[in-house]
Amino acid sequence: MASSSSPTTPLSLQIALKVLSSEQQKLQEMERENATARRLQAVANHTSVPSQPKEKNTLLLVLPDGGKVDAVLTKIPEDPNEIILNGSVVVLYTISESLNFALDVTSVGTRYQGATTHIPKHKLLTLSAPKIPTGRAKDASIPDFWVAIYALFTLYHTQEHIPIAFSSFPNADEIKEYLITTGLGRLYPASELSVRKFPLTKDITFLSRATFWQGAGTTGYHRRSWLLNPKPTTFPSIHSCTRNEKVIATHPLRASKPQPGEVLYRRWCSAVSQMLEITYFDLEGVHDGTKALGGGLSRHMVAFHKWHNDERVNTAWGERGSLETHREYVEQLIADPHVLPCMLSWDGELMGYVEIVYVKEDHVAQHYPSDVVPGDWERGIHVLVGENKFLGGGRCQQTFLYHHSRNLTRYLLS
Repeated sequence: MASSSSPTTPLSLQIALKVLSSEQQKLQEMERENATARRLQAVANHTSVPSQPKEKNTLLLVLPDGGKVDAVLTKIPEDPNEIILNGSVVVLYTISESLNFALDVTSVGTRYQGATTHIPKHKLLTLSAPKIPTGRAKDASIPDFWVAIYALFTLYHTQEHIPIAFSSFPNADEIKEYLITTGLGRLYPASELSVRKFPLTKDITFLSRATFWQGAGTTGYHRRSWLLNPKPTTFPSIHSCTRNEKVIATHPLRASKPQPGEVLYRRWCSAVSQMLEITYFDLEGVHDGTKALGGGLSRHMVAFHKWHNDERVNTAWGERGSLETHREYVEQLIADPHVLPCMLSWDGELMGYVEIVYVKEDHVAQHYPSDVVPGDWERGIHVLVGENKFLGGGRCQQTFLYHHSRNLTRYLLS
């Protein structure tokens, strides 16, 4: 219907058109306001700490193996907060109202220790073990304690360090050794002056967010981490060479590729309450069963072909083409030691595609600043979101969160 009227248009129709035009403008303004509100809410969801109920569980996260981690949080400082794994309390902790600590390592032993203001101070958490029916506190296993750390970094996700102390923990020495030897925690740097000035620091361990997200304390200790098939040892370093029409580079020999359809990484993203998975490309349908059913197109190939023929995706990737063209594209990547072609999914629903590359033998190395040289094990990613429903809404940040994207790719084959 036209939005304007001519001199010959009846007066009643002119009035109706003006009313309709006004209503359309109001609807458009409301839609813009709603879009802004949705974006702000997505940011709030991404940066907010879970609410603190007094008597009911808060679901914090779901582990890659399906285990559920809850918390019972209290607003009363003296009351212990509970971290719960699959219905059982694994760790209790209280939050100090008066003790705050910063890991100001450069000023330790000087008169400036404790006086710096640019390094944030955080409240001390005192951890204790739950009790068995006889009243004795029980040991916390290493896998369960790692889950507790995961829960704490979910709750305190803006903190680089979390200062902790132990109370009534039967195997506190074992846990401390685990934290220090794996790099998950570090002690406050001690000096004679600092111990006299801050005697409590000798009993404090600082949990490190950076080392946690790098996978410290996982491989060799338990199978609850995001990497579902971690290698038992680091792949040895021996030099190799790549030479093709785009690249000439020497670099370490790369490890063998994963199996078709192998899930490499799985992580619960609390902001969207879904599980993110990264799966190695299943070209022949070995994993999803299409090969066994008669050689039809694999689920991954169908989605890959559809996405690249979408105008939005093609604008960025420029890989529109036939099924045969796309098959050849993936075959070349599978044969290329420096690339891992993978599919992304939320709760098992395919949403996008990612290429994880060793930068040294990738053409992107030529676009580094002139004074920056890619390291032997440095990796990069090329990502496309194939399904429109998964665009925006904070999912981009969730897919490759902060430092996590770099650490994720660093450890996929470690």
